[in-house]
Amino acid sequence: MTSLSGKTALVTGASKGIGKAIALAFGAAGANVVATARTTSEINEVTNAVTSAGGSALGVIADLGVESDIANLATTAEGKFGGVDILVNNAAIIHSRIPITELDPQLWRDVLNVNLTGAFLITQKLLPGMIDRGYGKIINISSIGGRKGGAGRGAYRVTKSGLISLTETLAAELYEHGINVNAICPGGTDTEGFRAAFNTTGRAENPKLMDPAEIAEVALFLASDASSAITGTAIDSFGGSNPLFA
Repeated sequence: MTSLSGKTALVTGASKGIGKAIALAFGAAGANVVATARTTSEINEVTNAVTSAGGSALGVIADLGVESDIANLATTAEGKFGGVDILVNNAAIIHSRIPITELDPQLWRDVLNVNLTGAFLITQKLLPGMIDRGYGKIINISSIGGRKGGAGRGAYRVTKSGLISLTETLAAELYEHGINVNAICPGGTDTEGFRAAFNTTGRAENPKLMDPAEIAEVALFLASDASSAITGTAIDSFGGSNPLFA
């Protein structure tokens, strides 16, 4: 039920962390993987890993903060594989703790542009094909931070909260077209972005952090036919950082 054979999946922010883990998991499950990020060498590493394992992959360099890059990404992915069945909106800017009084307005704009507007734009461009085929799976990577605000996390948490609302809106609009839309809210996860934002060495320093592969398993379930009954939901995947354990 978690086979993705015959499906094409586009994963944004696929060069590192959760996005990379999802791309690799989808490739192992049989999907054609379109992996995108801003760094050629890192995307090549991901696509090579998928193809070396016997899968099919395409790397596309794109900045989710640039609308022309997003348009090219959609056109390239659909042109290569004839359509995109699964979209994972994972690309994000993670900023360190900065009070609102000190937050650079341009950083605020950049975070909203990549994390939220970029997800909206690539989704909008791929939806006509999904609607025509009467099938689609859209997975938005939100965060434990999307559940409530927090000191110093203003721009990031606003976008992650916005992704949950976007998920619900899309699910309501697209269910009649056979398209399921869900979000994942990861807790603390040992990614390069997390390490840089919080100046940590990761799980060696904080064993409560999850491995990105744990989130990839949730994404694999949502991308598969096993999740046919689920849409409009944000799944809390908090791991050891669950507030219940505090």
